Amino acid sequence: MEKLQLLYTKWCGHAPASVTRLQGAGSNRVYYRLTDTDGASVIGCVGTSSEENNAFVYLSRHFTERQLPVPRILAVDDDGMRYLQTDLGTHALFDALREGREAGGRYAPHEVQLLRTTLRMLPHLQVRGAEGLDWSQCYPQPAFDADNVFFDLHYFKYCFLKPSGLDFHELRLEEDFRRMAQDLTGEEAKTFMYRDFQARNVMLTDDGQPMFIDYQGGRRGPYYYDVASFLWQASARYSQQLRDTLVEEYYHTLRQLTEVPPLPAFRQRLSCFVLFRTLQVLGAYGFRGYFERKAHFLQSIPPALDNLRALLATPFPYPCLMDVLKRLTELPRYARPKTEAEAGSKPSVSRYDGQGPLVVRVFSFSYKKGIPADTSGNGGGYVFDCRSTHNPGRYEQYKQLTGLDEPVIQFLEQDGEILTFLESVYRLADAHVARYMERGFTSLMFCFGCTGGQHRSVYSAQHLAEHIHEKFGIEVVVEHRERHIRQVWPARV
Repeated sequence: MEKLQLLYTKWCGHAPASVTRLQGAGSNRVYYRLTDTDGASVIGCVGTSSEENNAFVYLSRHFTERQLPVPRILAVDDDGMRYLQTDLGTHALFDALREGREAGGRYAPHEVQLLRTTLRMLPHLQVRGAEGLDWSQCYPQPAFDADNVFFDLHYFKYCFLKPSGLDFHELRLEEDFRRMAQDLTGEEAKTFMYRDFQARNVMLTDDGQPMFIDYQGGRRGPYYYDVASFLWQASARYSQQLRDTLVEEYYHTLRQLTEVPPLPAFRQRLSCFVLFRTLQVLGAYGFRGYFERKAHFLQSIPPALDNLRALLATPFPYPCLMDVLKRLTELPRYARPKTEAEAGSKPSVSRYDGQGPLVVRVFSFSYKKGIPADTSGNGGGYVFDCRSTHNPGRYEQYKQLTGLDEPVIQFLEQDGEILTFLESVYRLADAHVARYMERGFTSLMFCFGCTGGQHRSVYSAQHLAEHIHEKFGIEVVVEHRERHIRQVWPARV
């Protein structure tokens, strides 16, 4: 950091009044905010590769000349390892969309408008930014090609698929990988491919205009990739209706700047890039999450798998790959219990009215918000207090995760307290379920509470629900109240 301060001093004429390290994400680059005595600030970057830094510096200067919304480069160190750029503030698009994201993808009109504005600006960077650009300056390669595709597909295979333990025919899978590479690179691309276009890499000005950052991995490539990268971002949970709207918004701007295929053909080709991008990010999440233990990548795996499940309904000419992906999403480790709609039943089929076989309801909750209300008319059931067990929520790396996430599961099971706790619960629940079935009762309720209704209670409720359904085969409904998650295991016929 001392060399970065020296660079600032050389550029500004005096040392900065303060230097603050900024929070990082997936990149190994380190960013600082250097502030002057009058409050003016710039951003300093310390990279690990001079070639990567040089690519960002070149692209930024080129885009600035093209009057595109990117930061200006202010100074570069002689060895290329450090540079200064204009400070675009602290308001990222990712943060501006927080409410809609945390509401499970229900975005408010002002959030949708920010998305529309961003998608309308992207084609300008891709098309106008490509004009006069020296592709040899791009890092680590000048163009998106078949090698690029194979690298990402193998990233998925070795960092996500193989660790799953799933059996597959490697030669047939490689044949599908080759076919996909041909499909993705079959058309000559003349536009700039951002490569990592996501809401975290879009800053917003005070009037809501997008400014682009972190495009140092960009290269010549198909514009479809960036649309897939942005709209199928796992954690964003955009509805398909919203995606369709934003694809059209993007398409109509793009067609004003360059020649494009008809919209139906555009959508069809885009779907192939969505599949490819989904596999690529699963590989990244597997490596950054399972191997490097970075929490927000682990948190992104379940929604990424939901994206993958939705894609399996689309016919792709990759038979082995499609079979592998279908079986992958059905593995116990990744399987998603059926919702009521998928189970082929209406909510009323979960019987609490004294007519029909036993239905067990299991809840997780936060004691701060009270014990879940009984809706069966039976007055309630068992309530278990999980607060005596070790709390993952006390540790920073688990605060954004829940008891459904693998790192939290490993933490609780390695500690062992929760397992001892649940052994007693299982014995009590087994006896109670068996007796209720003998007597023809129709409703039984179990509740697990902890401080926030996020870690210990979620883990306990989920495991009891799975245990009861596996042992007795009856209908089980689990509700993680504070997480707004409801799942149904239908009775086995």
